[in-house]
Parts: sequence; structure tokens; C-alpha cells
Amino acid sequence: IHTNVFAKGRRKVFFLSFFFFLLEHEFPILFAFEQGKILEKIGICSQINFVRYMQGVRTLGADQKLFIKDLCFGKVPVRIYQPKAPSSSQRRGVMFFHGGGWTLGSVGKITNTHENLCRSLARESDSVVVSVGYRLAPEHKYPAAYEDCLNATIHFMRNTEHYGVDPARISVCGDSAGGNLAAAVSQTLAGRSDLPKLRAQILIYPHLQALDFNLPSYQQNQGVPLLFRERAAFFALQYLNGDTSHMEEVLEGSHIPIDIKLNYKKWVSPDNIPEKFKARGYKPYVLLDCPTVVYETMKRFCEPNLCPLLAEDAVIQQLPESFILTCEFDVLRDDGLLYKKRLEDNGVRVTWYHLEDGFHGIMNFSNSDWMSFSSGERGLNNIVNFLKSL
Repeated sequence: IHTNVFAKGRRKVFFLSFFFFLLEHEFPILFAFEQGKILEKIGICSQINFVRYMQGVRTLGADQKLFIKDLCFGKVPVRIYQPKAPSSSQRRGVMFFHGGGWTLGSVGKITNTHENLCRSLARESDSVVVSVGYRLAPEHKYPAAYEDCLNATIHFMRNTEHYGVDPARISVCGDSAGGNLAAAVSQTLAGRSDLPKLRAQILIYPHLQALDFNLPSYQQNQGVPLLFRERAAFFALQYLNGDTSHMEEVLEGSHIPIDIKLNYKKWVSPDNIPEKFKARGYKPYVLLDCPTVVYETMKRFCEPNLCPLLAEDAVIQQLPESFILTCEFDVLRDDGLLYKKRLEDNGVRVTWYHLEDGFHGIMNFSNSDWMSFSSGERGLNNIVNFLKSL
């Protein structure tokens, strides 16, 4: 962890608590990426499969306030969380897409952290939550995860009467890679006249672009758990095509031609980040050109279904009311800030909540039996309050 991140005295207690939590619960996963890399090189197993094995399965027991059931929407597995208490009216519906770099997590064997989050959202907001077990990369490359999330959402929209849900109050929600999928699904459905309009999109530290891994937040937080800068690029490449051989070009920014980057500079640029978010240190960098052979393997990074920040204004203008949560100590912070600006510039109502002492993945520790962070609880409370307002 970069020492300057936690230099202030008020962060010392947080740092010590965070360190011991990681030592007990998360370092095995962090180290698993490095161990898996070695095993992959010598041909024993893939890095991703080793991390999935090390992540393991942590199941929770029954919930006194929720009915929890595993189903399939078409070919897509889902887990549904329904409040047991009777309701005098139809409830809100929330389609939840879990994070995990498009490579980790599943329904039925979902990690304890996302299970906790889904249960909390359903209980505290009195909503029906549907967690989607989309296909994972690299076995299933883009656009498999996006297609599964889209198809599951459409199925739910067309069958709300079976779950006591108001079709006019369906929202999409996701964290990290799941925030990417929620944004992409929201954009696709914005132009559909044959379906109900989404009521809202809730994006929790979303990963929204892969053009620039040198934005201020990437520089400031490149070595901050739980998502390192290099790993963010690794996950994006796993989802794109499963090929990480051009990781160096992606990190230095030579994977997209200069003329294309300049075309998107109006949307993806440090100039659009408020100055206060550059105070911890930011060094402008020189644009590098891209070899044609590299761009041929990377050009789908310019597709909005993969990188929603690049959608045209005509699409952004149609998006529903939005909630965006960002964390100060997160490489993806600026993705959220840039999307917030795009939405607001196009007249979309945005509720933004920034955790000044938050880190990537903090929401997964909400209601943890071992440790929780007050900032994560504040984030969850703000999401719940937003849902209740819909």
C-alpha cells in the first residue's frame, strides 16, 4: 500500500484494521493471483481457475426475513431474494450484477460478500433483488456477460407479475465489473419501446472504460488493495479476449491509436476530473501511438457495450435517474466521476455519493461477521435510501 495514502493521522486506525482484515481474509486471494500466475506458466492450471479455487465457497444460512430461491431465466441462472413480509402494493425490483472482474463470482456459489450485499439490499429497501449468474471470462469472452445480464433483465421485465414487482420500478445495480454491466444494459434498454422503462441505474465504483489506465485515480491508487492498476487492466483483457500479452501496451496507453483517443478526449480526459481529486499527485503523460497489430486485438474496447463511458450523447440523454458511488482510494474512482459528468451534462438526474475514506470492494464488507467499515455502511445506507425514494 502506498504510504502516502494513509499518511494522515486520522487514517492510522483505519490502516491497522484494514491490514489485519486483509491478512486474515483477503491476502490469500491477493497472493493467489501471483501463485496462479506461476502455476499457469508451468502448465498446471490457469491463473483464474486457481483464484476461483482459493476464493472458495462461503455459504450463509436461511434468512428469517427473505425467501431465497435459485432459478433460471431462460439459460441464465439467477438467485432471487424476496421479502417474506406481505406487501399492500407491488414492490421495487432490482437486477443485481456482481463484481469480480468479469471472471469471479457466481450464483449458487456466490461469494459470501455479494450474498450479504444482496440480502441487505432486499431486506433494508423492501425490494425484490435478482442476482444474475452471468457467464464468466475468459472461458466466455465479451459480450457473453453483457448478453446474459441483458437477457435476464428482459425476462424479469416481462414476468414481473410472478414476483409481485411493479414493472415501472425496476432498477439495475452492480459493483465494479457489475457496474459496467449495469451501465451497458441500461444504455441498451434506453432505446427499447417494447419494454418498460428502467426506473434507475445504481453504479457502485463501476469500471466504465479501458482507453486510459493513467487517469489520476489510476496513478494515485495503483498499489492500493483490493484492486491494483495492473489487475484492473488484466481483468479488462480477460473479458475482452482472454489475451494478456499486450498488458504493457494497455498500461502505457499504446493500445489505441492517437486519433481515436483524441476523438474520445471530450469524454475520457483528466481535464474533466475536478482539481481537488488531483491533489494527491498526478503527472500528465504523453500520448503514445499504437501499432496496427495491437489495435486489431483491442478495437472492441471502443464499443459502448464494453466501455459504456463511450456511448453517444443521444444514448446518454435517454438514461434513467442514476446513483453513482465512488471511493477515494480506488483506481476506478475517475471512471465514476467522468460518467457522472457525462450524465449531468446530458440532463440525467444523478445522486452521487463519494466515500472519502473508501477503497475498492468496501461494499462487500457490509454486515460482515468479522469486520465492517463505517464508510461501507454509509455507502449501503445511501443506496438503500436511494432505492426507497424510487
